[in-house]
Amino acid sequence: MEIEDLKKSALLLDGNIFFDQSIKNLNWFNIGGKTRILFKPNSLKGLIEYLKLYALRGKIFILGNGSNVLFSDETYQGTIIKLGKNFSKISLLNETTIIAGTAVSQKKVSEFAKDNNISGLEFMSCIPGSIGGGIRMNSGCFKKEFKDVLVSIQLVDFQGVVKSIPANKINFNYRSIDLSKDLIFLSATFKGKGKDSLEINKYMNELIKKKEIAQPTKIKTSGSTFKNPINQTDKKVWELIRSSVSIEKNYGDAFISEKHANFFVNKKNAKSKDMKSLINFVKEKVEKKTGVKLELEIVVVE
Repeated sequence: MEIEDLKKSALLLDGNIFFDQSIKNLNWFNIGGKTRILFKPNSLKGLIEYLKLYALRGKIFILGNGSNVLFSDETYQGTIIKLGKNFSKISLLNETTIIAGTAVSQKKVSEFAKDNNISGLEFMSCIPGSIGGGIRMNSGCFKKEFKDVLVSIQLVDFQGVVKSIPANKINFNYRSIDLSKDLIFLSATFKGKGKDSLEINKYMNELIKKKEIAQPTKIKTSGSTFKNPINQTDKKVWELIRSSVSIEKNYGDAFISEKHANFFVNKKNAKSKDMKSLINFVKEKVEKKTGVKLELEIVVVE
């Protein structure tokens, strides 16, 4: 992929462009090599300019908070686009409807909803990812998912064409949606219900406490490694792992969390190959012991 012309045009773009940039510090695993190009647009105009200039000469990956991503140890042969603060705005459309930029964290959106007496988005307070990642994954917890509160998505395709898609035109699945990967989500509209902020705050705190009891915090992890196999068994994936694999199993610095077996941890300087080896080992052992084929929830980028 020739990038010399991109380097010449970089100063004209409304955004920041970096070449051969380390991506290790851009994800929660703290794992990964470099990306050939990292672009951080300052505006929608800058994003569209870059997409047209780049002209699909290589792969494109849209990075949110990096909370569920495993990057390769090798250089990513394409562009990683990370939306910045101008895609992190939150506003009220009416008393119970919120418009949020997709770069903002789900936690901030849930807090904004609480502060404006809007209930229904409390579950987002327990999810570390961005709104964009939440849409792509149909994120959820405590029996609530994005599909339950999403009204519409505003987006741009890789050719620079801006569109809006209502939620009722999207097929939502467990931790996925049927929209093409060749789309960059810009903002989303959410609908909640009116409720006193003190009651909302009380419920949010209850959810957060439940999460802190069950899941590890302040470590290098990407959250749930595998999806719960809802159509194969009534057991949770952590139960399948616990019954199939020694919790002490590791590859290099890649370990299984002692607190929650579906959370894999980089204890120090794990490589992507270490984490992939652990993932594959667990998949094989679980299938051999239980017959259940596990599916990744984290996104592997190569």
